[in-house]
Amino acid sequence: MKNTVNEPKVVGTAEALNQTSAYKTLLTSHDNTLIADEPIAAGGNNEGPAPGDYLCMSLAACKAITLRMYVQRKQWDAGEISVKVDLVREESTTGPSHFFLCEVSTTGALTNEQKERLLQIDKACPISKLLSKGSLVTSVIK
Repeated sequence: MKNTVNEPKVVGTAEALNQTSAYKTLLTSHDNTLIADEPIAAGGNNEGPAPGDYLCMSLAACKAITLRMYVQRKQWDAGEISVKVDLVREESTTGPSHFFLCEVSTTGALTNEQKERLLQIDKACPISKLLSKGSLVTSVIK
């Protein structure tokens, strides 16, 4: 019997295709297509979110989905779940640093204790864990 505990598993995939000298880039993941670009102030044409915005969207979506799964399992009346994420850059004497500021809100009838529990659960979303721990990024040229 083969041990599969340590075998790597692809859990997400995307491809970016930039066909011109502009920054507009076609993004594909499975059957979904999106556009990334840079703002006009950064030399782009603002035809889509910038890569940092997509990173914020990924974190916000993961938190919202994780919270929805939790409240459904608990059968809590959370109503709508909204997660706003800002990627903030701070300058210091040691150089720039970044952090994600996340604001979670719901429209349902939750107690203060339930809201506090949601703040604990939102840290369990896989993207939040990934960003908190850091990841190795490896590139190869084909």
